[in-house]
Amino acid sequence: MNAPAAIVEDPVAFADALPPTGALVGLDLGTKTIGVAVSDGLRTVATPLETLRRRKFRDDAARLLEIAAGRSAVGFVLGLPVNMDGSEGPRAQSTRAFARNLSRLTSLPIALWDERLSTVAAERALLEADTSRKRRAEVIDSVAAAYILQGMLDRLRHIGRERA
Repeated sequence: MNAPAAIVEDPVAFADALPPTGALVGLDLGTKTIGVAVSDGLRTVATPLETLRRRKFRDDAARLLEIAAGRSAVGFVLGLPVNMDGSEGPRAQSTRAFARNLSRLTSLPIALWDERLSTVAAERALLEADTSRKRRAEVIDSVAAAYILQGMLDRLRHIGRERA
C-alpha cells in the first residue's frame, strides 16, 4: 500500500506535488454520477472522458484508479462545490470525504478546485454546440469535469510562467 496522497486546495502546493509532465484526471462528483475528464501529458487541454454511474465507493474508486493508471496520470483534480457566497454545504463536505477516502487508496496528489459555475459553463457550451437534450444529459458531467480540470491546467500554466 502506498503512502496516502496529499490533498491540497492551493494550486501552488499542487504544482509542487506534481512531476513536470503527466496527465491529470478531473472529477465532477454528483450524487448519482461522476464526470471524468483527462488532460494530455503536457497538461494543456482537458478532454471529457466518461460519466460513471455512482455505486459503492470502492467500485467508484477502483474505476477511477483504473482510468488514472491507464492514462499514466500523476494527479487528480476534484471539483469542490462551493456556494456562490464562498460557504460550503453538504455537497462540499461529501466531496472532501470522497477525497479523503480516495487519498487512502493512492499516492497521487489530489487537488480540490472551486467548481462554481462549471456545470453552467458546460451546459452553455453544449447548447451553443446545438447538442440534443438527450446527449447533453449523457455528457454534461464529463464536460463539467473538463471545465474543472481546464481551470486547474490554466492555473498551473500561470504558476509555471511566474516561476520561469
